[in-house]
Amino acid sequence: MTAQRLVVVGGDAAGMSAASRARRLREPGALEITAFERGRFTSYSACGIPYWAGGVVDGPDALIARAPEEHRDRGIDVRMRTEVTELDLQRQCVLARDLESGEERRHGYDHLVLATGARPVRPPLEGIDAPGVHAVQTLDDGRALVAALDGDAEDRRAVVVGAGYIGVEMAEALVRRGYAVTVVERASQPMATLDPDMGALVRDAMTAMGIKVVTDTEVTAVRTGPDGTARAVATDAGEFPADVVVLGLGVRPETALARAAGLPLGASGGLLTDRSMRVRGHENVWAGGDCVEVLDLVSGRTRHVALGTHANKHGQVIGTNVTGGRATFPGVVGTAVSKVCDLEIARTGLLEAQAREEGLRYVTATIESTSRAGYYPGARPMTVKMLAEQGTGRLLGVQIVGREGAAKRVDVAAVALTAGMTVDQMTSLDLGYAPPFSPVWDPVLVAARRAAHLTDGRGRSS
Repeated sequence: MTAQRLVVVGGDAAGMSAASRARRLREPGALEITAFERGRFTSYSACGIPYWAGGVVDGPDALIARAPEEHRDRGIDVRMRTEVTELDLQRQCVLARDLESGEERRHGYDHLVLATGARPVRPPLEGIDAPGVHAVQTLDDGRALVAALDGDAEDRRAVVVGAGYIGVEMAEALVRRGYAVTVVERASQPMATLDPDMGALVRDAMTAMGIKVVTDTEVTAVRTGPDGTARAVATDAGEFPADVVVLGLGVRPETALARAAGLPLGASGGLLTDRSMRVRGHENVWAGGDCVEVLDLVSGRTRHVALGTHANKHGQVIGTNVTGGRATFPGVVGTAVSKVCDLEIARTGLLEAQAREEGLRYVTATIESTSRAGYYPGARPMTVKMLAEQGTGRLLGVQIVGREGAAKRVDVAAVALTAGMTVDQMTSLDLGYAPPFSPVWDPVLVAARRAAHLTDGRGRSS
């Protein structure tokens, strides 16, 4: 019996998770697996790069879950520094180019997995590609940034463009490195993944940490010195001197290959798949990770959510299905956590603007509480904001900003959203309690109780 051929494009979380799962389920004699990766690393944690840059963790080796040699030892033919440049869906083959030698070869497949990831947003501005301007997506990016940061940081200045997750995490890393940090954001508050009132709490905390936060400001260019290296960031509010510039403008799905092959893409440019992670309309083409759009279980729409947690799950589902099993990825509720210094930030579900876009009538409940019983040493403040649907009481979203012990409380809300619970049902949840861990009423339940009271029409709704 001739072995089936599985070709994987992309050697990080989704791609190598799919390859590893398929290998566990099928021996090399039954399934040949070839994975192409244009970079120098496989199976690594891009989420750890800001903490490497800040000196909290070692890198790059500490961020690698499994090196290419480990995959090869398990019977996966990993081709490093090899870029797939063309998909031929009719002939069921890919064209791959060795980036070192320039040699090109075609490789046939019976099943194709696209795990091409995402690329950092680089606006088409003067100087945006100058030395000293860093986007942070791969370990190679991280290595270049760390090299730029090494050495004496006294009197050195850094500008972070964008105040989303990467932006605030990189701001922390630069503060740890001793830089004077300015964050420039075009929105009215940092963290556009929060409602503006919650983003204002993040801004206040960042300012108190000595980070200069400039909002409602558009970057227009990166100014360079006589040596061509970045020296300042120009904006519509003036220039900000910089010895290093870090871009934190988010990412876009890397789907140029898929687009050229005519595969279906969603509004964000991500590949569209069914719940089995099979690309819609293509029986033997699969996709997962940061290059796909996934179903939002709260809104019912597809959206692009670039997180390693989802990518690894996608890979497990794909690896099971390409070997004849049955597995599905049901969707997401949009849970994410981050931190800047000692401030923890979390959200799940819909923001107010998203709820309005969906035409939902909703109430909001915002409460102040603490991470432990108020009388117990170390109790830290937190703010919890909850959205619930007017009339039905269905939970729509939760945002949390606070100190130690705040962020992971969002997981309770994520489970409630996945289960389709109402805020009234949430108030009866049997959560763990002891003074060192929580007030007698956990902050999430306090917010749920207030939201439940508001859904009867007596509270503020939108």
